[in-house]
Amino acid sequence: MTAESTPLTLAQLAELAGVSTATVSKVVNGRAEVSPETRAAVEALIRRHGYRRQRRRPAPAGVVEVVFHALEGDYPVEIIKGVEEVAREHQLTVAVSELHRRDPAEQGWLEGVLRRRPAGVGVLAVFSSLDETQRERLARREIPLVLLDPADDPGRGIPSVSAGNWNGGLAATRHLLELGHRRIGVITGPGYALSGRARLDGYRTALDMAGVPADPDLVARGDFLIEGGLAAAQRLLRLPDPPTAIFATNDGQAIGVYHAAHRLGLRVPDDLSVVGFDDLPSVRWALPPLTTIRQPLAAMAAAGTTMLLALAHGEPLPQSRIELATELVVRESTAPPRR
Repeated sequence: MTAESTPLTLAQLAELAGVSTATVSKVVNGRAEVSPETRAAVEALIRRHGYRRQRRRPAPAGVVEVVFHALEGDYPVEIIKGVEEVAREHQLTVAVSELHRRDPAEQGWLEGVLRRRPAGVGVLAVFSSLDETQRERLARREIPLVLLDPADDPGRGIPSVSAGNWNGGLAATRHLLELGHRRIGVITGPGYALSGRARLDGYRTALDMAGVPADPDLVARGDFLIEGGLAAAQRLLRLPDPPTAIFATNDGQAIGVYHAAHRLGLRVPDDLSVVGFDDLPSVRWALPPLTTIRQPLAAMAAAGTTMLLALAHGEPLPQSRIELATELVVRESTAPPRR
């Protein structure tokens, strides 16, 4: 290190090396998951400039920034419960922002995060896909970011927590097949949602494994909202050969299916079986109580918050991507089809 040089932080070394901060952290901590070429380049920069190890910020002063795609329904409540569980244990403050109900050009939530940075732990982005500029601004200020239930592929270097969406779609469809259904409709999520695509793939796999041909007419595009589920179910139920069961890829759309069935004079499950996905608290009080796939939202949020704390303390993560298991919960909205 030359006399005039100043030791660099992880983020500064990463920028010079053209790699992620996480990669530099692995080199500094002697971890093996780095190519020899990258390791040599980072170590050369450290020898030349030096490395300034940053102080660990004490957790009691921290703020966890939870950024939601949209604040609607029970889903955000379950997420906040999981964040609060960890926040209470570590005496953290939780700040909540909504991302996509504003002008896309508005960066107000991000400016707030940057202002609170001296006391911040990091950002937990829920069912969101921050753009490259937003990610870079957080990285330049060394603000940790974890994606929870990410809307699309997190990419390299971005930690994430998700659920077993493909397995959930498989289990939901297999349950209906085991009851004897063969005309099984599915209501997908929005096109950008990675979770919805995985659930649809699970549905298709279950049909294929059972030797049931996939009928494209039985696939209806949804948006994870009740209104979207209602519209999609009405289209499916008005087909010349309608489904005897519908897998709605979230609970909100499943409630929309209930409303569509009621409008058309159909009874659940006598005339139509319905399966949802999420197991939000309200669906056990639906009439009839909804069979659904339990997604461990609170546990996912707790895991994501714990990851943020580790990153804020400069600790390497044991794994950058966590996937928690889903589970079929059978209630009263599914039954064998009428012969």
